[in-house]
Amino acid sequence: MDIKSTVTLHNGVKMPLLGFGTFKIPDGEEVEKAVLEALKVGYRHIDTAAAYQNEVGVGKAIKASGIKREEIFITSKVWNKDQGYDTTLRAFEETIKRLDTDYLDLYLIHWPKPISKETWKAMEKLYKEKRIRAIGVSNFQIHHLEDLMKSCEIIPMVNQVEYHPQLSQKELLAFCQENKIQLEAWAPLMQGKIFNIPLMQELSQKYNKTIAQIALRWDIQTGVVTIPKSVNASRIKENADIFDFEISEEDMKKIEKLNTGERVGSDPDKIYLL
Repeated sequence: MDIKSTVTLHNGVKMPLLGFGTFKIPDGEEVEKAVLEALKVGYRHIDTAAAYQNEVGVGKAIKASGIKREEIFITSKVWNKDQGYDTTLRAFEETIKRLDTDYLDLYLIHWPKPISKETWKAMEKLYKEKRIRAIGVSNFQIHHLEDLMKSCEIIPMVNQVEYHPQLSQKELLAFCQENKIQLEAWAPLMQGKIFNIPLMQELSQKYNKTIAQIALRWDIQTGVVTIPKSVNASRIKENADIFDFEISEEDMKKIEKLNTGERVGSDPDKIYLL
């Protein structure tokens, strides 16, 4: 395995196991520099969203990299205020204009909302028109997925959720695996809180890898796509260096025991009701 290792989604599209997240990286020079650095290191999967307000910078960095568009897997997301059939179609057009691309590799519903079924119909239309290579959701729990799947024509290919040793969501992972929905982790480093966990510090010393590398390797070994974020060039490179070692089964079980169900981000059910 290497940085370009992929998983195959249920529609046959290959998705890189490791991606570069851009949450909270300001638009302009900062996001351009970070994305360019990630592409230089070898990342070929870039994750953004309309809500991050940095799609323009992400698009500029991809163009400036000189790498062929078809070699880069670009993900974006439709924001809550744009959910609904017509508004999703408009939001998509605005996203690809900002990214300066003709298509997306993956488009996600950012959060579950009562109107998500209408949003999904629009995404199915865009998928059938080959404007998007894969469609999925983000922050959907089992009951949100079940509700969507009652009426959808196309099963989501991806579910991007908060996922880390403290929130391993085993039931959700099993449900997604049973339904051939690829789980993807956001906040894999617990927004920095993972560095304070004694077990992760111990494993870092044992494997001679950073705590971040241990956490990201754990994602990969549990079959989960992961998208760490950093604006630091050395950490961007370090986060990609996770394909030359393996965590033992015994240590994987130790990490599993860290699960408390605590979130560092928002509760999807609370966002659903807002």
